[in-house]
Amino acid sequence: MKKVITYGTFDLLHYGHIRLLERAKALGDYLIVGVTSDEFDKARGKINVRESVYERMENVRKTGLADEIIIESYEGQKIDDIKKYDVDTFVLGSDWAGKFDYLKEYCEVVYLDRTEGISSTDLRDHTSLKLGLIGKSSNVDKVKHEAVYVDGLEALRPVSGNDAGEVDSLLSECDAVYVYSVPGKHYELVKKALNAGKHVLVESPVAETREECRELFALAKEKNLTLMEGLKTAYSTAFQRLLLLLKGGKIGRIVSVDAVCTSQKPAADEEMRWGSIADWGPTALLPVFSILGTDCREKRIVTWTEDAGSDKTAAEGDKAGQAKPAAEDEKHGQAKPVFDRYTKVDFRFDRAVASVQVGKGMKSEGELVISGTEGYAYVPAPWWKTDFFEIRYENTDENQRYFYQLEGEGIRYELVAFLQAVGGKASAVEIPENVSEAIAGIMEDYAEGRDVTKLAD
Repeated sequence: MKKVITYGTFDLLHYGHIRLLERAKALGDYLIVGVTSDEFDKARGKINVRESVYERMENVRKTGLADEIIIESYEGQKIDDIKKYDVDTFVLGSDWAGKFDYLKEYCEVVYLDRTEGISSTDLRDHTSLKLGLIGKSSNVDKVKHEAVYVDGLEALRPVSGNDAGEVDSLLSECDAVYVYSVPGKHYELVKKALNAGKHVLVESPVAETREECRELFALAKEKNLTLMEGLKTAYSTAFQRLLLLLKGGKIGRIVSVDAVCTSQKPAADEEMRWGSIADWGPTALLPVFSILGTDCREKRIVTWTEDAGSDKTAAEGDKAGQAKPAAEDEKHGQAKPVFDRYTKVDFRFDRAVASVQVGKGMKSEGELVISGTEGYAYVPAPWWKTDFFEIRYENTDENQRYFYQLEGEGIRYELVAFLQAVGGKASAVEIPENVSEAIAGIMEDYAEGRDVTKLAD
């Protein structure tokens, strides 16, 4: 029996794919088709695949041409597969000519001419989602830049979000919006967009309170719209892979999660007015709630703020949409924090603890450490942009390192997940609503002074 093997993404299966499979099948008696996994596609920079690996495998199966379908999930697998399945002929499209000549050491290599005039990219390009941008910041500029790399997405001009007429005009032109504003405006802007029938990708936190967060997600469901929290770290391949390993028991039972996020920016920086809990808090809280869940038994917040009595701080707190300074919080008997340069939150769960540290205008090692009964996971600074992490054990010979390509700081992966959700495709990567609500809850508790202790200047 002569065995033939070929590989591909096979996204949006079309005639060109089928023709390639037919010709590959004709070269032998038994055809093996390798379909690339979602993670492997991302690692290779192919991020805008519309269908999941299981959908793509099913579409290949329905052609009736494949005798066996396998998943390609890592670099170098082709050699392993050729040996494992005793393959006689390796087949790929002519656009890869010469790329896999090294496999001639193991089997015959054939490059077939591609069918002209059709491709998955062309099919994806036929649909375009117009994304309006609300906000004026470097982050909005990055989203506009990264949208260029996402097929089927067109980013429109950004508006500040401060002018209602300007926002209304943008909403009349777009299909969806990306919102990046001071947290205090998120609820108002997201609700307005949803009521206008627009899908929304909003930078974390979704809202400033648990109730507002629940209300917005309920409104999105009622109107059959997508509301997604924008937190680029959550959509990166490395972070998602880390979560899968941890949930699979790679380091045993998890007993501690410690995350640090800081930036040393001058006080005059416009973004400094957000404070560290609003700016860095959601990112630092993401691994805590993603790994340990949201059922926290106890927490303690310690914060260092600017002088709560100064006129400058009052103006900044009002502009940022955070709680204005008060001499005393009548309900809790503490001064309400306004603009924090440093905040530390300690959590106690049933079987684990966690700690997050965030700061602006100060600096610490921005690493993520997850401790378990059998080992620990270490993600070096800046962990929120990582393309690498390590699983470490008592016996260092057992340590394992994981590397994943990170394009565009993870923003383009976030945009792809949003585009898939809008298109009705369930994304394998998403921030669960309960995690979004838990993040909003910490923002609310901080603003209201619950469980908050203020450090003396």
